[in-house]
Amino acid sequence: MPQLGESVSEGTITKWLVKVGDVVKKDQAIVEIGTDKADSEMPAPSAGRIAEILVHEGDVVPVGGVLCKIDEKITTVMNTTPSPAMDPHASTQAAPNGPSYSKSATGGALASPAQRRAALDHDVNLADVRGTGEYGRITKDDVMRARGVEGVDLDAPPHTEPPSLLARAQEAPKAEPPPRTTPAAREVANLMNAPGAGGFVPPIPGKGFGAFKVPQYKPSPGDQVVPFTRRRRITADHMIYSKFSSPHVVTVAEIDLHKAAKLREENKDRYKKEGLSLTMLSFVVVAAARAIRETPTINARVLDDAYVIFKDVNIGVAVDSPDGLVVPVIRRADELGVRGIVRAIDDVAKRAKGGKITIDDLSGATFSVSNPGIKGNLFGGAIINQPNVGILRMGEIQKRVVVVEGPSGEDMMVIHPVMFMALSYDHRIVDGVAANAFLWRVTEIIEKAEFEV
Repeated sequence: MPQLGESVSEGTITKWLVKVGDVVKKDQAIVEIGTDKADSEMPAPSAGRIAEILVHEGDVVPVGGVLCKIDEKITTVMNTTPSPAMDPHASTQAAPNGPSYSKSATGGALASPAQRRAALDHDVNLADVRGTGEYGRITKDDVMRARGVEGVDLDAPPHTEPPSLLARAQEAPKAEPPPRTTPAAREVANLMNAPGAGGFVPPIPGKGFGAFKVPQYKPSPGDQVVPFTRRRRITADHMIYSKFSSPHVVTVAEIDLHKAAKLREENKDRYKKEGLSLTMLSFVVVAAARAIRETPTINARVLDDAYVIFKDVNIGVAVDSPDGLVVPVIRRADELGVRGIVRAIDDVAKRAKGGKITIDDLSGATFSVSNPGIKGNLFGGAIINQPNVGILRMGEIQKRVVVVEGPSGEDMMVIHPVMFMALSYDHRIVDGVAANAFLWRVTEIIEKAEFEV
């Protein structure tokens, strides 16, 4: 299992592209791997015949774990049939001298994201569950046995419970009220107290540490239940973690875009001939990169008992993709001018929309900029993209009456394009003085439109 991104410690095997006995070429894609960053294909490190596949689809494997074995001596197809023992889907134990995973790379229970979610939904502490799957992996049945119920389909829609479960529930004695801190809460607390998590223990949505529970869903005619995709689940978990771990504060600035808009109009056709789009987003990214250099605290992340201020200014720019919103990174943005930023944004946006974005493209952001697009709204406070401590969200551009100083120093009312911009920042390490200084400087740079285009 390769290191798929700087903060990635494990990956989920989503699909094998080869089977035992296949002969592969060097760099041929052999397996699809999913992480909390993105999905990617792993190439074969050498040519040869797939001799063994040691992990199954759905397994979570730590970085450095062995996925399969390639016999480099065989590089041509042989007319042999693999034995059942070499079938990647057969229920076998690890090969002799092979890896034995009893815990995940983070030291927690060895379970797939689906089983972790099921455990949270059913108040099961995975630390107390004995896994009966491959390498001690926790299965669906293991989770339900820990709950005291067997034969339940955890993949069924939330509003369709098997009759057998209802029958068992009616026959079973009434359970004691759950403790104030549930097993699920304890597991989340352990995760949140893990190295790098910041040490904060939040309540669990729908579970809580107190008495409040979300009412059970009751189906109504015409309702449509839409299962979470893997990408949507990752996004949801990220957003919940960010809101619980970072005390968000939002500050807003009003920006007169008269000079910037004029500069864009004068140069957009020239850029268009080169296949590039000179957008207001480009000016905002350039201004943010410059302002970060003057207010470096905004370019940081929180550690356990400290925080680190990054040397490089790597700005993540939120763009849409077929699988949902992604945040590819423009590296060393402060070293790029307007043209360099325009090229970088065009490149990542096209690859994101074409589904060709990579994990490296999405890793390493130290600050983020969000653009709601032409159908945006006045302004909004974005959720911080962890582990960043700040995100800048652009608002809708509207023409409004503003007051400016005339040639003789008198006040004049004119109509200019105006935009509100909101900075969300992590108040654990970013003080109001630093946040306001950063946003004030971004505003000044854009309003003066001192850009080389």
